[in-house]
Amino acid sequence: MEKERVLITGGAGYLGSILVPALLADGYNVTVLDNFYYRQNSLLECCANKDFNIIWGDCRNEDLLKKLLPEADIIIPLAAMVGVPVSNRDRIATTTVNLGAIKSIINLRSRSQKILFPTTNSGYGIGQEGIFCTEHTELKPISLYGQTKVDAEKALLDDGDVITFRLATLFGMSPRMRIDLLVNDFTHKAVTDRYIVLFEAHFKRNYLHIRDAARAFIHGIKNWDRMKNEPYNVGLSDANLSKKELCEEIQKFVPELVVLESEIGQDPDKRNYIVSNDKIESTGFKPAYSLSDGILELLKGFQILHNNQYGNN
Repeated sequence: MEKERVLITGGAGYLGSILVPALLADGYNVTVLDNFYYRQNSLLECCANKDFNIIWGDCRNEDLLKKLLPEADIIIPLAAMVGVPVSNRDRIATTTVNLGAIKSIINLRSRSQKILFPTTNSGYGIGQEGIFCTEHTELKPISLYGQTKVDAEKALLDDGDVITFRLATLFGMSPRMRIDLLVNDFTHKAVTDRYIVLFEAHFKRNYLHIRDAARAFIHGIKNWDRMKNEPYNVGLSDANLSKKELCEEIQKFVPELVVLESEIGQDPDKRNYIVSNDKIESTGFKPAYSLSDGILELLKGFQILHNNQYGNN
């Protein structure tokens, strides 16, 4: 039986560096298109696999997409300018990569091709206290990053033959590490500084291990017919936590961590919401990694990584 062929744009990023090896291990043929924006070498180990192909290029290059797309059965557009700081720093790239490249894929794809797209539950913006955001909740992004991802998701769902995953804030070790993500950042500060100063300590969000994010994509591929043409929140249902509560979880493993709350200053990322993951869980998907698993993993990883160059800030 011929292997299904997967094209992943941005496949050398934080998520792709976990997803690509997982897909190869599961028997897929994988081609990655990436411009190696952060000069990462996270996919070197995959190069020995005969089912792995790598193309250095830009996901906005329509001539390149015209060559690569016809060879794919499944398209996973991971390429994005991710996060508030980098999106604000280069607004043109954020718009053309996060939205423009997706519109190009929509225009160039064939109807037989499946698309699985990661958006972000940051699209919920500022939720109502005590009320869980579901896939029916109105999207109110409060950043350019969130807006471009929400617009790309709408364009894909309008076109059809797609599954979108509204991923919670990711955490955990990856060959292309990001220390700027909240759990990763706070755990790194616990290891290196032994103190954290919190702004808007009560602001809540949901969290998800990077390996569970990769598992969600494989779950979507394997359950395509009953999941297609729908958005799905993906996160840990027991991890809708405030920043202060997250720090308390880290203190269980680093008891000497001092947490201070500041009334002066503010976080540039104003997201504040809790999320229901019931919809994807009803399809049989359950996260395999807890927040505690991730913190323990990060504590080991930060014995190896001793600087914060690994981020999107």
